[in-house]
Amino acid sequence: MLDIRLFREQPDVVREGFAKVGRDPGLVDQVLDLDVKRREAITEVERLKAERNAGSKDVARTKDKAERDAKIAAMKLVGDQISELDAQANAIDLELHNLMLDLPNLPLPEVPVGKDEHDNVVVRVEGEIKEADFAVKPHWELGEELGILDFERGVRMSGTRFFVMKGLGVRLQRALISWMIDMHVDQHGYTELAVPYLVKADAMVGTGNLPKFADTIFHIEDTDLWLIPTAEVPVTNLHREEILDKAQLPLRYVAHTPCFRNEQMSAGRDVRGIKRLYQFDKVEMVKLVEPATSYDELFSLISNAEDVCKGLNIPYRLLQLCTADLGTATIKYDLEMWAPGMNEWLEVSSCGLFGDYQSRRANIRYRPEAGAKPEFVHTLNGSGLALPRVIISILENYQNADGSVTIPEVLRPYMGGIERIIKSKA
Repeated sequence: MLDIRLFREQPDVVREGFAKVGRDPGLVDQVLDLDVKRREAITEVERLKAERNAGSKDVARTKDKAERDAKIAAMKLVGDQISELDAQANAIDLELHNLMLDLPNLPLPEVPVGKDEHDNVVVRVEGEIKEADFAVKPHWELGEELGILDFERGVRMSGTRFFVMKGLGVRLQRALISWMIDMHVDQHGYTELAVPYLVKADAMVGTGNLPKFADTIFHIEDTDLWLIPTAEVPVTNLHREEILDKAQLPLRYVAHTPCFRNEQMSAGRDVRGIKRLYQFDKVEMVKLVEPATSYDELFSLISNAEDVCKGLNIPYRLLQLCTADLGTATIKYDLEMWAPGMNEWLEVSSCGLFGDYQSRRANIRYRPEAGAKPEFVHTLNGSGLALPRVIISILENYQNADGSVTIPEVLRPYMGGIERIIKSKA
């Protein structure tokens, strides 16, 4: 949620920002109109309350019964006006609040302006894409041949976009999760959390998932519970409605959770394999920081995610996302790993800085110094990393001519020393 003062003091800046992210600049005028109406109603209510208070004192001083009764009747009319205006002010306030919840964040000046994902900018490419001396298979062929991916039974149980992982495939995923969590805790200084996978609507509102993305989130009927699309939601809301001490910041959290997304997927697009799913696992990093440090914390967050890519020794690239692809962030970078079997780059992390957009919605503040007025923290989050696409990249980059897959060296201690995945007999 944006600060209402931005609309009052810098309306043209907000209009320009909305235009960059593809939203109607005229929304600024709607906000300002409602803001004026709300403040006018409140001012009139306060004037009438002062009139009623003065009238009540006058009634107390009036000795003549008929005159006193007339004044009491007049004050009742004032009270009725106050009630009516209070109702109007509350209705306007609710309309303004709902409008503000639907408004986008403002991109930072350095974000490239674009119309869609094709306008994202490749910042750099890391690692060497090696040419294999055999026909590289896509992960869906390789995974079934090795007996670690079962698409037929997954679809039979749950429908399209579901699969069953078996044997050493499951162990590979567990190894990745444990290794990534250990790296972020031991090397990067994050605190590990285990969080609920179901949250109330208020938590979804706090991170900007509601109301705008309601159609992409799974909701449990007849409850106020929603399945999380990412650990960002419960972790960011951990300090909801709290005032933190400056000494507590920065707060850096990491959590592994399943993620559930009711994405409307195009027919025929990414239908094979495990690239695009309704349910997947992810390790998520979240930061709550002082505003003055948030920009530096963003690039530290990106570096933390990159360390995972480097540790796996898989080629990857860093993209800066354009204004059309920011979501609710004010600036965002993606990491994409190379998948030779699919012959494409796969997004494995999206690292964004949200400013105080989320903290205003969740009311997360800190006190800069003792006795000072609380201020909103800045929030950041990024995948560290998303599991299915990392597994794709491992299978496709580490496959061998004999159909086996070599386990990346950093994962072998987490795999009980196993060095290769070979065809399962199960």
